[in-house]
Amino acid sequence: MELKFNANEYLPLRDVVFQTLRQAIITGEIAPGERLMEIPLAKKLGVSRTPVREAIRMLELEGLVAMIPRRGAEVACITEKDLRDALEVRCALEELAVVLACQRITRDGKEKLKAVCIAFREAISTKHVPSIVDGDIAFHDAIFEATQNPRLVTMTHNLWEQVYRYRVEYVKDFSYHEVLVSEHDAITNAVLLGDEELAREVMRKHIYNQEAIVIRNVQNNV
Repeated sequence: MELKFNANEYLPLRDVVFQTLRQAIITGEIAPGERLMEIPLAKKLGVSRTPVREAIRMLELEGLVAMIPRRGAEVACITEKDLRDALEVRCALEELAVVLACQRITRDGKEKLKAVCIAFREAISTKHVPSIVDGDIAFHDAIFEATQNPRLVTMTHNLWEQVYRYRVEYVKDFSYHEVLVSEHDAITNAVLLGDEELAREVMRKHIYNQEAIVIRNVQNNV
């Protein structure tokens, strides 16, 4: 585990450690079930145990860390309940966004959507999971930007970090990559055509296909 620790003179050390550990957890660098031991983490980050202890408490409040009797802190495992809760919210927002995008997308928005769709296909060809995840986020961001609704964009960005762990899980399933590309193509075509019902349908299918894959992976890891 190699943590990227970027000190920030404007933030309390506790918050910098928190952000460092949080990023490592949501990207999967620190795996679900892995113990967070204060002394090794403090040595690795070059800080005292106090900011590490405080950061772990903050992560527990976010649900990213669980305190286990006689074991201490460890990264919370992904559960089916957590996954379904997050994806219910995401699906509702994505369906709303894709319908609004059909109604409001501009010429520039159409060009951007086509460009990120192509970029995602290229990212898939690299088999590099972080690049694929970034490409997936960029694709969905383009749809939300096309809604021209800043409040909806803000709500969605708040959700992105909560579902990042799930994105990594389904992107790691290489057998699903061709389906991912075809779903992005179908969503793009529906938006460019302005077909609201088709766009809503393919978006719903896209989100729940991902849910099925992550649930299967979670069950296999139990």
